[in-house]
Amino acid sequence: MGRIIVADPKKSTSPKDTTTFKEAPFLALKGFLMGSADIVPGVSGGTMALIVGIYERLLNAIKSVNGRFLKLFFSLKWKEAFQEMHIFFLVTLFAGIFSALAFFTKVVPLQVYMFTHPEIVYGLFFGLIVGSIYILIKTLKRFSKIEFLMLLIGIAFGIWIVSLVPTDTPEHPAFVFLSGSIAICAMILPGISGSYLLLIMRKYDYLLSQIGKLGGVETVDGLIGLLPFILGAIVGLAAFSRFLSWLLSKYHSQTIAVLIGFLIGSLYVIWPYQHREFVEQVRETEVVYMTDPRAQELMENPQSTNLPEYERIGKIRNAESNFDEMKQVEIETVKNKLIKSEPYIPGWIGAKKADHPNVWGGVAGIIVGMIMVGGLERLRDK
Repeated sequence: MGRIIVADPKKSTSPKDTTTFKEAPFLALKGFLMGSADIVPGVSGGTMALIVGIYERLLNAIKSVNGRFLKLFFSLKWKEAFQEMHIFFLVTLFAGIFSALAFFTKVVPLQVYMFTHPEIVYGLFFGLIVGSIYILIKTLKRFSKIEFLMLLIGIAFGIWIVSLVPTDTPEHPAFVFLSGSIAICAMILPGISGSYLLLIMRKYDYLLSQIGKLGGVETVDGLIGLLPFILGAIVGLAAFSRFLSWLLSKYHSQTIAVLIGFLIGSLYVIWPYQHREFVEQVRETEVVYMTDPRAQELMENPQSTNLPEYERIGKIRNAESNFDEMKQVEIETVKNKLIKSEPYIPGWIGAKKADHPNVWGGVAGIIVGMIMVGGLERLRDK
C-alpha cells in the first residue's frame, strides 16, 4: 500500500502523516501498550510512547489539530479538514489504546490484580521501565556534560512530583481549568502520571463525581462541572505539545535526557514493594430489604476489602422490628483510593513486621518486564 499523504506541507504546521497500512497493526499494538500503561498509577501513556518510538510522531499528530483544521472543520469543509489532520495515525493509535482499556478492565481486570498481586504487576512495569531506560540512553547521539545535567534535573523533578502530598484545593472553575491543563500535560510527559497529579491537586475525586452524574438526573450538572476541565485539557494539550515538539527539534538530546530522567524518577513510585495507604470512599448507597438476595449474600459472605471497589452492608433501618421482612439495610459501594505510597526493601530498609510481600513475585515481574524490553526494542523499528 502507498503512503497516506494528508496535507500540503506549505499549509501545515506539522510534518505530514506517513502512516502506512502495513504499519497499522504495529501502531495499534503500540497504542495497546500505551493504554495498558495508563491503567497503572504512576505510569503514563507518554512513557510507553517514548519506549516504543512514537513519541515525536504523537506530538506531531496532536499538532495537526491546528488553526487551519478548526477553520475548515467549522466551515463544514470536513474532507479538507481531516486531510489536514493525522487522522489515520490517531485513529489507529487510539483504537489500540481503547482496546487496552477495555481488555484490562473487562477481560483481565488489571486494577483488581494491582490490589491482590501488587508486587507482580508493579514489578512487571518496573522491569519494563528499567530496561527501556537503557535502550533510550543508547539512542542518544551524544551524551555530554549538558545531557548528564539535564538527566539529573529530570530525575530530581520526577522524584519531587511523585513524592508530593495531596493538599486541599478550591473547586472554582478557574482552578478546575488549570487542573485540566496541568494533568493533560503530565499525561503526555514520560514518567509523570496525569491521574497522580490530579490526586495531588485533589481533583481526581471531583472529576469522578462529575462523571458519575452523567446519564442520570444530574447529567447537566455533571457536564457543567466537567466543562472547565475539558477546556483546560484542550488548551494545555495544544500549547504543551507544540512546546515539547519545539524542544525536541531544537534541543533533541537534552530534551530526551530530561525525559529519561523523568522515567528514572518515576521508579520511586513503581517499585513493587510499597507501604500503600488507602482511604475508603462510599460512592453509592442503595437501600434494600434485609431479605433481598444481595443483602443476604453480603451478610453471609462479605466481599474482600482488598479490592479497588467492593460492596458492604451499612446501617440497618427499622432494626427494632421483629420481622426481617420489615427491616431494611444499606448496601454501600466502597472505593479504595490510594493517598500515600512509600517504597521499602523487604527484610531491610523500611520493612515492617506486618509486611508480608510476595518477594519472589516482584522479582519475577521485574525479570519478565526486562525480558519484554527486547520485544519492545524490535517494535520501535516497526
